[in-house]
Amino acid sequence: MNAFEIAALTGLLIILAWLVLAMTLRLDTGRSAQAQDWWIPAIAAIALLGWTLFCLIDEGFLAVIPAISLSAWSNQVWFDLLLAISVALAFLVPEARRLGMNPWIWFVLIAASGSIALLGMLARVLYLRAQGPDTITPGS
Repeated sequence: MNAFEIAALTGLLIILAWLVLAMTLRLDTGRSAQAQDWWIPAIAAIALLGWTLFCLIDEGFLAVIPAISLSAWSNQVWFDLLLAISVALAFLVPEARRLGMNPWIWFVLIAASGSIALLGMLARVLYLRAQGPDTITPGS
C-alpha cells in the first residue's frame, strides 16, 4: 500500500467510526440537537481543510481537473459529490434561512471548497439552532 491508499483507508475508518458514534449517541439517548453538536462537523471541516491545503501545496489547484476527469470512476465520484452537496443543501437551506443565515454566501463558499464549507454551514446551523431564537442575527 502506498501513502495515498493508507490515507484513503484511514479516512474511511475515521468516517465510519464517526458515523457509528453519532448514530449511537442519537439512538441511545433519543435527544435532539444539543449545544455541543456543532463541533462534530466543525472538526470534520477543519480536518478536510488541512488535507485540502496539503493537496494544494503538493499538487496545485489545477491538479483537481485531471483527477475528476481521469476515468469513468473519477467522473462518478465527482457526480456523487455534486449530488450529495445538492441533497444536503436542500435540507440545510430552509433551516439556515429560518435561523437568519444568508444562503448565498454559503453557496459561493461551497462552490469554491465543496464539503469544507458545507460542513461549516452545517456546524453554523447546529450552533444557531442550539442557541435558541433570542440569538439569531439576520445575514449570519
